[in-house]
Amino acid sequence: MGVYTYEALDNKGQKKKGVLEADSPRQLRQKLRADGLAAVAINEAEEQQQKSSGETTTPRKSLFVRRVSDSEVALVTRQLATLVAAGIPLEECLRALAQQIQKPHLKSLISSVRSRVLEGQTLADSMAAYPRAFDTLYRAMVAAGEKSSHLDTVLERLADYTEHRQKIKGQLMQAMIYPVILTLVAIGVVTALLTTVVPTVIEQFAYMGQKLPAMTQWLIAISDFTRNYGLHIVVSILILLVIRQRMLKKTAIRIRHDRLMLKAPVAGNVFSSIDCSRFARTLSILTSSAVPLLEGMKISANVLTNTHMRDALKQAADLVREGASLWRALEQTQLFSPMMLHMIASGEKSGELTAMLSRAADNQDQQFESQVNIALGVFGPLLIVLMAGVVLFIVMAILTPMLDLNSMVAG
Repeated sequence: MGVYTYEALDNKGQKKKGVLEADSPRQLRQKLRADGLAAVAINEAEEQQQKSSGETTTPRKSLFVRRVSDSEVALVTRQLATLVAAGIPLEECLRALAQQIQKPHLKSLISSVRSRVLEGQTLADSMAAYPRAFDTLYRAMVAAGEKSSHLDTVLERLADYTEHRQKIKGQLMQAMIYPVILTLVAIGVVTALLTTVVPTVIEQFAYMGQKLPAMTQWLIAISDFTRNYGLHIVVSILILLVIRQRMLKKTAIRIRHDRLMLKAPVAGNVFSSIDCSRFARTLSILTSSAVPLLEGMKISANVLTNTHMRDALKQAADLVREGASLWRALEQTQLFSPMMLHMIASGEKSGELTAMLSRAADNQDQQFESQVNIALGVFGPLLIVLMAGVVLFIVMAILTPMLDLNSMVAG
């Protein structure tokens, strides 16, 4: 059974689009006709075309996978967990899930996974064809759930994890919006003053031939520089950003860059807290799903965004393979706080590593929130003070020659 996309017209002549499963285009036309639709165009799903032509499915060639968000994955996972827990066969669960999904790209994704399951593949192997939607952690946990016959429980944990990851990402974005908008407004106000207001006022002083104080001369120089080279500076910054992104594609440069990012004031602690929490929470979920510790450490390291931390944790996994305890290996990385290491060590000694890892992740999340609040509490007032200082400089540079002129007229 294949997956097809279709365009059809209803009785009112309105165009309908969707995704359906059928043995052939002819059967699909019959299904559409039974629903009162007249088929206009029927095409095989892109993944189906690649499979029939012998091409390897890659993330770049699967357009619908790229549009699947974390929130959509979490919703699908939660619904699938509910269906599996009800004792419904997996193929029927995927069919019911695809039928109730409204978004075409998501319906096509689930239908394609179901087609692979019908061919005899496991759910984890079926999802492996879509790594942009189902990452390494997701597939490893699904595989562990299938082996242990606790797929519903694992899917519930995955849904919780995906929702939590989306929450952290939302908090980070929300934390960045305020300072970014405040910075852009400050730059825009100062630029407007330097390029429009200041030149108009200064022309009056130049027309009268008045000798200007040093502060006003500095302001004129800054204004002239901004008007003459402002656009060049913006273009240069954009070019540097593009060059930076290209340079970061090189592994050695990316590792060095990420190592420096961890040393940045305030921001370094925030990035470190996020990745440490992500590592601990991921490892907790994997160990609770019966994934071996070494495999869990490698998978947990791969979900980190900082390449320096990723490499350091992979080296820690090698130490564990050689017989070192988990907390000793993590201590060698010098990435984790003493409190977090103490909690992991306690978990290893008491046999409650999974619970302690989860608790350590919660602790890191609280630390992340407090650091973000502190950073915002410091950045906002500092930027306002800086902005007030710049505006005060501009106002004084304009008022000083005016006051001097009034003194001369009065004298």
